[in-house]
Amino acid sequence: MRQRFLVATLVTAGAAFAASPAIVFAADNDGPPDTVTKWTFQPAFDSSDAGWHRGLMPWVKAVEEATEGTVQIRVEPVGALTSGSEAFGAASAGMTDGYAGWATVYGGEMPEGMLAYGMAMGATSSEQAWDAMWGNPDYRIGELVQEAANERNLHWVGWTNQGPNAMFSNFRIEKLEDLKGKKMRAGGPQALFHQAMGGSPVSMDAGDIYTSIKLGAIEGTYWDTGGIADMNFQEVIKYASLPGWNPAQHQEIYVNLDKWNELTPWQREKIEGVFESTYFETSEMHAEAVEDALKALTDAGGEIVEMSEEEVQRMRDKSIEVVWPMVAEQSDRNAEGVKRWTKYFEEHQD
Repeated sequence: MRQRFLVATLVTAGAAFAASPAIVFAADNDGPPDTVTKWTFQPAFDSSDAGWHRGLMPWVKAVEEATEGTVQIRVEPVGALTSGSEAFGAASAGMTDGYAGWATVYGGEMPEGMLAYGMAMGATSSEQAWDAMWGNPDYRIGELVQEAANERNLHWVGWTNQGPNAMFSNFRIEKLEDLKGKKMRAGGPQALFHQAMGGSPVSMDAGDIYTSIKLGAIEGTYWDTGGIADMNFQEVIKYASLPGWNPAQHQEIYVNLDKWNELTPWQREKIEGVFESTYFETSEMHAEAVEDALKALTDAGGEIVEMSEEEVQRMRDKSIEVVWPMVAEQSDRNAEGVKRWTKYFEEHQD
């Protein structure tokens, strides 16, 4: 079945690439400092979200181990210090030390986050996404995101592929015309996609989605496939249409740049050193959750709709024609990123 193929492409082990985002420091590389740095992070979600246990927390553990305990991170759930929509800006301002989430959904002030989040109908696997963003020196799209983050007093330190971002709805979606006029929760780039397909995107915090669907205020939501059981969406939706708007939607982790610069070169090198390994580790964790999540939906009486290759290609063509230019219009770096993504796909056709 095609959903098994989608899962398989995500579960594939992360091969090592020639280049990585790691920074190599020439001096002061002798070992851990004598003092302990303590950070407090607040992501745009709480522990019920798949991004907590299958994204942020494995990275936190890896950082603490890599720095030999000289960097310790306390993670507070969304709402503990600030709201989800304000969490990105709070990390930028130094109110918190770090953030995990999506700079384009809950922190729309950084459009370059769209390049890290994922292009509509873009990369189909973790390997492909990593290759274009960091692995292949001919593209290095991730550097554009890092530059934008640094300008906002943040440093991009972690990334995870949450897998196919399916369309969960109370109506069947077998072709792009089925989205016409439909009200679905969609944020940032999702909203650009949904609108381009003729739908009516609705922005709202994650915690409001379940109730809004149940009450009929919206007819569905875009969500990472492996996370539907965490949100109990199987209780209020009937269909999961794959591959959704994005076969490989991603989530990012940022640390306040001032706090980053206060670390020793050794600590910064160690944290940069787990960027790639935690990317593939957490991406595989998300992929492994996909089949269980889809089973939870079918066990609840729901149905999985696998769009035909022809319809997927129609959505991809329209995305490249309509959605990608809208992403490019957001900033000069976005324009360059879309140019590099376009070149990548032209040169890496299956």
